[in-house]
Amino acid sequence: MPRAMPPRQLALALGHQASFAREDFLAGPCNAAALALIERWPDWPDRLLVLAGREGSGKSHLAAIWADAAGARFLAARSLGEANLRGALSTGALVIEDLAGGVLDERALFHLINLAREEGAFVLVTAQSAPSGWTLRLPDLASRLRALPVVELGAPDDALLRAILVKLFADRQITVEASLLVYLTARMERSFAAARALVERLDREALRLHRPVTRALAAEVLGRDEP
Repeated sequence: MPRAMPPRQLALALGHQASFAREDFLAGPCNAAALALIERWPDWPDRLLVLAGREGSGKSHLAAIWADAAGARFLAARSLGEANLRGALSTGALVIEDLAGGVLDERALFHLINLAREEGAFVLVTAQSAPSGWTLRLPDLASRLRALPVVELGAPDDALLRAILVKLFADRQITVEASLLVYLTARMERSFAAARALVERLDREALRLHRPVTRALAAEVLGRDEP
C-alpha cells in the first residue's frame, strides 16, 4: 500500500488594506513637489491639474489626500463616456483616475473639461505619463490637456525605499532587520509597485515554508528571478 503523503501547507492570500491617510504618506525628494502642490490647494496654478507617475508611485494616495480635503468625487477614466458629467462635478471637485491617451472617450473628456471651467470646479487627473506624449484624435482636447500644469512623481531614493519596505512589512505585522532592507534596496526595482510586490512574495513564502522573513529567504526568492 503506498505511503500517504503529508498534507501540503498552503499560504493563504489574506488582504492587506492600504491606508490612504495623510499621516501614512511617506514623503521624499521624488514626491515632494507633488505633495506640496496637493497641500497648497486651493492655491493651485490652475483649477485642473495632472498628477503623473508610474504605477505604484503614490498618485492614488495623493489623490485620496486631496479628495478628503476638497470633498472630491472619484471617476475612473474608463467610465467617462458613461458618466453623468454634471453630477460628477456636483461637489466642485473631481478626481479622474488613470487617464491615458488612446484608451479614453475623448469627447466626454473634452466636455468635462469645458464644464469644469464653466462651473469653476477643481479637477485632479492621475496618469502614468504627461499628456504631452499622448496620441489624441481631437486637436482641441490635445491643446487643452497639454496646457494643464503637470507635477510628476519620480523613483524613490534609498532612504524612502527603505521606509516604504518597513511600512509594507509592518502592515503585515512583520518586523525585519536593517540588513535585510539594505540587501533588498540594492537588488530590487526602484518603484513603489515593486516594493509592494516583493513584500507580498516574501510574506507568502515565509508562510508557506514556516520561516521568518530574513536575508536568506530574500536571497532564495530573488535568486529565482536571475537567469
